[in-house]
Formats: sequence, C-alpha cells, structure tokens
Amino acid sequence: MSCVQLKISGLVQGVGFRYYTVSCARQLGLSGWVLNLPDGRVEAEIVGEKDKIEELIAQVEVGPAGSRVTGVDCRWQTVEPHYNSFTVRYF
Repeated sequence: MSCVQLKISGLVQGVGFRYYTVSCARQLGLSGWVLNLPDGRVEAEIVGEKDKIEELIAQVEVGPAGSRVTGVDCRWQTVEPHYNSFTVRYF
C-alpha cells in the first residue's frame, strides 16, 4: 500500500473536479479524500496500490471537461492512513 498527497493547480474549482476525482478513485479501488482549498487549488490524499494511484494521477492531470490543470504537486507519504472509502471533504 502507498499514500500520496496531491495539490492540483489550474481551473479546478467549479468544474466538477472533486466529483470526477471521487469517481475515478472509486473505480480504481482507492481510498482517501479530495478537498477544495481556499487558494483555488484542489488537494487530495490517496491510499492504495501504487500502480492504481499512478493511474489516478494521470487521470487528474487531464481532469474533467471544463477544467484546465496546470500542475500536480505529488508528495508521497511514508505513513499510510486508513480510510474506508474515497470522499469529498469540505473546508
């Protein structure tokens, strides 16, 4: 199991980005959460098999229709938290 924290920049709020991320993560069997940040970015913490996480990262680099991703900052974690599902969090 692996864990990564993502901070996604660009036009990623108000375009369904969080729900796109939840849908992709659930299809890949990943757990964690996604959150809109006050500065306009989206943050996510993802737990699961490393190859599945990398697949999700590739999907969020593209994003849903209407979004425009300009950057994805990935920080791999040494400690894997345990989540029961993948959810949207609210700031």
